[in-house]
Order: sequence, then C-alpha cells, then structure tokens
Amino acid sequence: MISFFKLLRFGLAALLAASLGISTAYAQKWSMKAPFPEPAEEVYGIAAGGKFYVFGGIAPGWKPKGMVYEYDPSSDKWTKKKGMPLKSHHVALAELNGKIYVMGGFKYPDEGKPSWVPIDNAWEYDPENDSWKELAPMPTRRGSPNAVAHDGKIYVIGGAGVHPGSKATDIHPARPHRSLDTNEVYDPATNTWEARNPLPTARNHAIAGVVNGKIYIIGGRLGAAFITRAMNTGIVEEYDPAKDQWGSLKAPMPTPRSATGWGTYDGKIYVAGGEERFGAGDWQRTFRRVEAFDPKKNAWSVLPPMKYPRHGLAGDILDGKFHLVSGDVASGGAPGTELHTNAHEVLDLTAK
Repeated sequence: MISFFKLLRFGLAALLAASLGISTAYAQKWSMKAPFPEPAEEVYGIAAGGKFYVFGGIAPGWKPKGMVYEYDPSSDKWTKKKGMPLKSHHVALAELNGKIYVMGGFKYPDEGKPSWVPIDNAWEYDPENDSWKELAPMPTRRGSPNAVAHDGKIYVIGGAGVHPGSKATDIHPARPHRSLDTNEVYDPATNTWEARNPLPTARNHAIAGVVNGKIYIIGGRLGAAFITRAMNTGIVEEYDPAKDQWGSLKAPMPTPRSATGWGTYDGKIYVAGGEERFGAGDWQRTFRRVEAFDPKKNAWSVLPPMKYPRHGLAGDILDGKFHLVSGDVASGGAPGTELHTNAHEVLDLTAK
C-alpha cells in the first residue's frame, strides 16, 4: 500500500514537471540483456555495424583497463575484442562509415603516484577486422571530451587538462587543473586537425549529439575533472559546424549531472544515469534518471528510470534500443567504495 507521503511526493513531482513543461508519460519499457563480462566504471559505448561496442574502463587505483567488447543483439552475447593500443580512460568515441574513432583520454603516469595524465592520442578502430590504426594526434591533450561525427569529420569538444603554461603533466583532485573549451575537428580524408570556435562553457564529462546538422553539448562538469572538486551544469549549447558558430542557450537539462550514458535517436538526445556533488560537497549521489532533449521543440521529456543508479556507464542507441551497460553505483570513486555493476539495461524507444 502506498503511503500518504509517497502520494504527496509523487504529486508534487508531477506538478513541478508540468509547470516546467516536461512530459512524464512512460510508454517505453525496460528489459535486461546479457550482463557485461568485466564490470567497470568509465566505460564508453557506441553502436556500429548493427552491434554495440564498449571501450575503456578504469580499475581501482585509477588503472585503465583498455578493454574492448562487442555485443551482438541477435545472439545476446558479448565477445572480447583486441584491446586499446594505449590503455586509457575517459576517452571520446565517434562512429563514421563503420569505423570507430577513439580520441584523447587520460593514461596512468609512467612513474610516481597515481593520477590522470591527459593525452593527445587518436585512433581508428575497425570492428570488421578487429584492428587499430594510429592517427595524427590531437593538437590539445585532454581527457573526458566529447566526440561526434558530422559531414565526414570528427569534432572533439571540451574536456579537462592542465592549466595553459603549467609545467604539470597530470591532473589530481588535490592540484589545480581546469575544464577546457577546446573545439578541434579531425578530417579522416587528410589525417589532419583544425581548431574551431571554442565551446562557450568550458566543461568535461558532458553529453553530445548531432540533430539536423547541429551539434549539441549538454550538461557536464564545471571547473575540475573530479566530481569531488567540481559542480555540474545543465547548460545546453548548440553549435553550427557549417558556420563555425555557437548559438543561444537552449532549454537546460532538468537534472544537471555528469558522467552519464547517452545516445541520439529520431531527432532526440537521450541521457541516462550520472552523478552529482551536492551543495558544498557534503555528499554525492548517482542517478537512475533518464531524460530526452528535443532540439526542434527545445524541450525535455522524462522517461522511465533505470533499475540501477550509476555513473561512468556505457550508452548508445542501436535500432531504437537504448543500451546502458555497467558503471559504478557509488559516486566519487574513493578507495574501497567502488560498486561496479554488470547490469545491461535496454530501453525500447520505439514504443509510442
């Protein structure tokens, strides 16, 4: 039996959503698929060639796993593939013409204490041949940027790194570092990079999607790369790559968060999970929440939540199914607090 207080809470939530113009009607349904073989956080997902791929992962002590897994929805099975040539975490992924591009990230330091070392490495992974090719490095070393494919090129936007002019080569929660506004575009035809108009709001751990020729950067982390030292934002910014111009702010994300899973489908950008540091940082939490942004309407809607709250999860949309894989149920990643899940939840977005 539902208590009076629960009914009151749900009623107030519904009224708030209605006042903000946010839809909360749940037509879509969740299902559970084959669990992920190597549960981890800071995994990233992308669909290519009718299959779903998971890259990266970070083990306790900030040691990157550099794993690659392929999921076949027809057989509901995972297959381990050739690992990343440089083990790194917080990479950016984009798919173009059946190839997967892996840009930037952080690596483990060659010596000294654990930290995150921003890298400029760029790679092309061929799923069909399970092979890797090294590309021209990014002009700017950075981790946790966003990458999207548009008009035959790969845009890598935002991220985190050291301060300009700093002698530091790594970042750490106890040392100053910054979010970046860097916007660089890679041309696979010429294997070259070009600087573009910077992102207005420097951030990392954000969400990105392309709809109707425009690139959208959503939410993410301000100031620092670590949730224990940063604050989230719900800002949504639109970029026109044809004009190399950023437009006016769009409707903000209802739930500001970072380290989410995301994907684009049928003109909308879907966001799931994530984490936040609350207020002055007295506590942190992970989310079950799933929301969708419709650029045409400049409006958000709320979808049924995931079963398991988590951040650092792999997500993308394949044939109208939103795959959300693994991640960390706990926020912050302090030693001994990792709660990595093997959950593979799928939300059917085709239901109306």
